[in-house]
Amino acid sequence: QVQLVESGGGLVQAGGSLRLSCAASGSIFTIKAMAWYRQAPGKQRELVARITSGITSGGSTNYADSVKGRFTMSRDNAENTVYLQMSSLKPEDTAVYSCNAVVKRYNYSPDQNYWGQGTQVTVSS
Repeated sequence: QVQLVESGGGLVQAGGSLRLSCAASGSIFTIKAMAWYRQAPGKQRELVARITSGITSGGSTNYADSVKGRFTMSRDNAENTVYLQMSSLKPEDTAVYSCNAVVKRYNYSPDQNYWGQGTQVTVSS
């Protein structure tokens, strides 16, 4: 199995910063992509940021237009961990943020999707 454990959510005032972490562990051959999604009450889940082409080497990072210039996604290859540095936070960033990983558990296994439990981010005005 593969586990994704998130941390770093909380309550912050508008204009403040938070850093989320997501650590992947378990039976992992390679990680094809990792991403952060968020879902606000009454809204659909949306992609916030995504690192693709494997986090062990190379890859690219993409951001939702709503967070470009304010959020930065980074990775620690050795620890299978990704981070989401969120700055200049706005009340509309309030949501449950969830980590997603596309993992190949063995050399010839298909890619599988895994999700973390989610962490609440609340931005007060």
